[in-house]
Amino acid sequence: MSSAAGSTAKTSPEADFRNRIEAREDVILQSLAVRSYPAERRRPEPDSPLRTPFQRDRDRIVHSKAFRRLKYKTQVFIAPEGDHFRTRLTHTLETCGVARTVARALELNEDLAEAIGLGHDLGHPPFGHIGEAVLSECLKERFDKEFHHNQHSLRTVDALERDGSGLNLTEPVRDGILNHTGPTAPQSLEGKIVRIVDRIAYINHDIDDALRAGIIQPDDLPGDEIALLGDDPSERIDTLVKDLVATSALAGDIKQSDEIGGAMLRLRKYMFQNVYLGPQVRSEADRVTNLVRGLFNHFTEHPNAIPHEAFGAPLATPSDDEELAQRVTDWIAGMTDRYAFRVFEELNSPRTAR
Repeated sequence: MSSAAGSTAKTSPEADFRNRIEAREDVILQSLAVRSYPAERRRPEPDSPLRTPFQRDRDRIVHSKAFRRLKYKTQVFIAPEGDHFRTRLTHTLETCGVARTVARALELNEDLAEAIGLGHDLGHPPFGHIGEAVLSECLKERFDKEFHHNQHSLRTVDALERDGSGLNLTEPVRDGILNHTGPTAPQSLEGKIVRIVDRIAYINHDIDDALRAGIIQPDDLPGDEIALLGDDPSERIDTLVKDLVATSALAGDIKQSDEIGGAMLRLRKYMFQNVYLGPQVRSEADRVTNLVRGLFNHFTEHPNAIPHEAFGAPLATPSDDEELAQRVTDWIAGMTDRYAFRVFEELNSPRTAR
C-alpha cells in the first residue's frame, strides 16, 4: 500500500485513485484497450474515489430493476419444469464470465467487458425469441415499426431506469450494449468480445438445456462440429475461447478462426432449425402469440390502463402514435414471463371482462 508520509502535496481521494488506476493500466493493458479514464458520460459527474467509471456502470446495472427482472425472463424454454434451465439472468452471468476471461487474456479492460456483458440483454421482452418476434410483428402491423432487443436494452439504461432519468452510463458501455447484435459492430474491442461471447454462451448452454429437456439426444448433434469443438459444454466453450484469444491476438482485432468460428455458426444453425424453431418450442408459439397480441391490443386501445407509476405520468397525448407505440412497447417489453401471464389472465377473467 502506498504512503503519503513525508509529502507536502495533497490530492483528493478521487484524483489519487484515478492516478493509481491510470498507472496500473499503462502496465497491464495493451495499446488498443479502452482506458477507464476520462469517463465520457452524457451528463458529467464527479469520479468515484473507490471505483473506476466502468465499475460504477457495472454496479448501476446490477442494482437496476431491469437486471433483477432477468431471472424471470425466458431464455429458450417457457416455464420449464425443473430448476436448472437457464434464464436471461443466468445467460447474462455466463456471458459476463467468459467475456472477462477473454478480456484478461488479451490485456483488455475487464471492467468494460463486464459492464457490457451485464447490460446487453436488459431490454429483452418476455418469452424469449418468440416474444420478441411477436412484439415486433404487432408494432409493424399497427405502427410500421420494429422491435430489436439491443435497441431496447439501450433505451432501458438511458431512459427507463431510475424513474426515467436513466443510469447515465459511459459511452463505451452504451455502445457495447447497443451493438452486441445487429448490423453494426461495437467500437471497442471489449464490446466486440461480448458480441461473440454472447453467441458462444447461448449456443452451448442452450444445447445443454435442450438435452436436459429431451428435445434432442446427444447423437442428434452434428458429428463433425462436435468432434471439432468438444463433447460437452465445458470442452466446447474452452475450445471456442482458446481459438478466440489466439486468433484475436494475431489479428489485432476480435476474431475467430474460419475453422472454429465456422463450426460454431453451423452448430448455431442446427439449434435454430431443431430447437429454437423446433416443434417443441414452437408448440408454445400459439399460446405466446395469443398472449403478447392480447396485451398489445389491449394496452394500445387503453394506454392509460398502464400504471402511471411505471412511467411517472399518464400518456400526454393518447392519439400520438409515436408516443403510444413507445409507451406500450416499454410496458410489455419490461414484463417478466410470469407477470405477463398474470396480467393477461386478469384481463381475461370473467370478473374483469368488459
